[in-house]
Amino acid sequence: MAATGSARPEGDMSWQEVGELGLRYGRIPLALILVEAFYWFLTIPSDTLAPIQVTEAWIWNELTNLIYGEGTAVISHHNGWLTRIDLLHPSFPGPYDSVGLYVSDECAGVHEMIFLSTLVMMTDGVPQREKWKAVAVMCGIVYILNILRLVVFYPIALNSCLETPNVQACLTPMWQFHETVYTWGFLVVLVSMWLVWFLRFGGPARTLAATKEDPSPWRIQRRHLWETKHKALLGAALLLFVLAMTNISTNQEAIDARDTLAFCEFSSQLSSDCADAEQRWDDAIGYAWSLSALSLTVGVGTMVVVERPLEDGTWPSREVKADNEAEPQTKSHHSKKSGSWKRRSEEE
Repeated sequence: MAATGSARPEGDMSWQEVGELGLRYGRIPLALILVEAFYWFLTIPSDTLAPIQVTEAWIWNELTNLIYGEGTAVISHHNGWLTRIDLLHPSFPGPYDSVGLYVSDECAGVHEMIFLSTLVMMTDGVPQREKWKAVAVMCGIVYILNILRLVVFYPIALNSCLETPNVQACLTPMWQFHETVYTWGFLVVLVSMWLVWFLRFGGPARTLAATKEDPSPWRIQRRHLWETKHKALLGAALLLFVLAMTNISTNQEAIDARDTLAFCEFSSQLSSDCADAEQRWDDAIGYAWSLSALSLTVGVGTMVVVERPLEDGTWPSREVKADNEAEPQTKSHHSKKSGSWKRRSEEE
């Protein structure tokens, strides 16, 4: 008699398995949202990642002069940091035949690196060592792609301005390229990189196996065992919060900027001094938010602990035995003996 049912083709997943994968990867969007919120608070000031911005501006300037000829770019200061690049050519608009650009914290590529690293580290079924290797390689690729994006600004602007020289509109293609890359270009590249890596390591099969073996891979609990390093981290978090508050309450430059800005608003005055005061006050508020975000992250990260189940599937016990309870007590030969000699001899 023929069988009424047919076997499921090898490699196909049931709807239950699809649901398990969906639930397991539902925490990835949550992690990305939290990372995005932290990055937003961290980069409210315009030069939060100043060392990285300066490094990329220097590389951008050197490569532009190397590829397109000496004197095609000049590096200068922006807000006190060497992050401004002036692209030079007689066809560029303006009295100085230049296009002024600067490497902001958003242009540094760190945002994309954090996004991609979160995707990789939240992927199940891949050894931790392979994850760290993938993060290092992918972040290196993102850094190089970001430098290449900056370097191609010059030929895009030059080709357009040669057709219509000394016209401000000739820079439109360069700005459109910049907008396109940041709107969806980098997102497509990052997700594609992760997807290729995910499939190469047999992502769906590994993740499904990890789901069956360990339906609850980790949980977050309040820290019960406090060591010296944990107390030091908590003190550092408190110090960061104090610095955030003092940055807007006792910083004389920020106070002067706030007073100047209040006078400008009261008198409806528009001037370069008012614009500078607004920038200084916004940066002071931004630094306060950034330090507060770091303080909150360090504090919460210290007060909680991520627990994983033991080999038998049970969770670690919260009870911590003291050293004197764990080790059996031994009788010391210095202790005073009591009772008669005969009785002691019989007991021994």
